[in-house]
Amino acid sequence: MIQTKTRALPDMRPTLLTGALLIAALLLSACQERRSERVAFDGVFFRATSGKVDKEREQFEIGVSPVSASLEGAREAGRYEAVRYCIKQFGSSDIVWIEGPDAEDGRLRISGDKLLLRGTCTPA
Repeated sequence: MIQTKTRALPDMRPTLLTGALLIAALLLSACQERRSERVAFDGVFFRATSGKVDKEREQFEIGVSPVSASLEGAREAGRYEAVRYCIKQFGSSDIVWIEGPDAEDGRLRISGDKLLLRGTCTPA
């Protein structure tokens, strides 16, 4: 009869647990870093989204909510997001507004609780 020695595999649970804890700590620190980068306008933290229009990077639309918290703050949050978008896309903050934040109150486009702005980045 042939006898073979079987080696027990090392218990990997402590290593896996340590790895999972490190990943969780990194994710939490990344979230905290993003929160510290947030900017309040008129005392309110707005949610702002930006995106290109009709597959044209230079044309963009910004959505800012909740506009009900402060119309003036939403205007400035939209302007800020537009500048960020144009700098990221073209390295320039020059914008030609189609529906901009400086329009009169009655002329601003508001859908639900979201202010909508449109413009064109003008690359340097």
